[in-house]
Amino acid sequence: MLSRRLLRIKTVKSLYSYFQSGGESLIRSEKELTESIRKSYELYLMMIALIGEVAEVARERIAIGQAKLMPTAEDLNPNRRFVDNRVIALIEQSAALDDAMVRYKAGWSGQEALIKRLYQDMIAAPYYQRYMESPVPETEKEAFAADRRLVVDFLTTHIEDNEYLEEALEEMSMFWVDDISYSLGLAIRTIGLLNETSTDLDVMPMYKSDDDKEYVETLFRKALVCHEEYFGYIDKFTENWDFDRIAFMDKLIMLAAITELVQFPTIPVKVTLDEFIEISKYYSTPGSSVFVNGILDKLVVWLTEQGKIAKTGRGLIDSSVPKEKTTTHA
Repeated sequence: MLSRRLLRIKTVKSLYSYFQSGGESLIRSEKELTESIRKSYELYLMMIALIGEVAEVARERIAIGQAKLMPTAEDLNPNRRFVDNRVIALIEQSAALDDAMVRYKAGWSGQEALIKRLYQDMIAAPYYQRYMESPVPETEKEAFAADRRLVVDFLTTHIEDNEYLEEALEEMSMFWVDDISYSLGLAIRTIGLLNETSTDLDVMPMYKSDDDKEYVETLFRKALVCHEEYFGYIDKFTENWDFDRIAFMDKLIMLAAITELVQFPTIPVKVTLDEFIEISKYYSTPGSSVFVNGILDKLVVWLTEQGKIAKTGRGLIDSSVPKEKTTTHA
């Protein structure tokens, strides 16, 4: 399922898109956020299904070889270990995956050239050649583990940091380039749960619970509805900076953080701070995490004194007010 970290990132990006577009439509922005989340989940499903598409290319190659007028001995007796891989068979025959792919309209249709290129890269890889040439393990458990290792090796070797795959995915959806690593990680985790007794995939749901769906919708909506008030809070603690010159992404990260601090009493303060400071390391300027950390620390003290942060239940855990830190904006 999609993590709260990813939902926070999606919210910040949607806030950026909303303000950059002039804030024309809250409803349209909410729909874009929902679509962005849905597309991340769709990519997760596609990452699982990808090895089956590659296996189909291999089967076609075998069929072509056997149909030759003068087939070689190798054509007539091909090494079928890859195409008969039991993990791939589970993926291709999975009712759970098939249902989810249909529901979310996920698939690799129209990407035949991409799939063939991935196949060529795979058969040239040392891990694939070792798998094809090594004896099949004697026990069912060991044989299944070897099949599973092949699928995981394919994903870890050929998907992440693959420029031509990234280009293809970017053409398919503008939401996908930043989601490849995360969706790939979920796919590998799902495949890693398979064992020799498995009869189907345990496909993760898009949200861990209805609470997560409500969380991201509320975080985005409340951030927009209250943005003038919350930007005012930020302005109060950035007196030594020109507010208009602070990195816009820093503002949005702090806006989302303040929204979570104030609007979600069951989320501990420390969790909110840690999450948004971590996001600032990857989605803003090099010095942003130090700056965001310093401003948010001061804001938490002040907002708590003003009674605007009031934690209950699980939110009381590790929600003590942090000490103020002296920071400079790099």
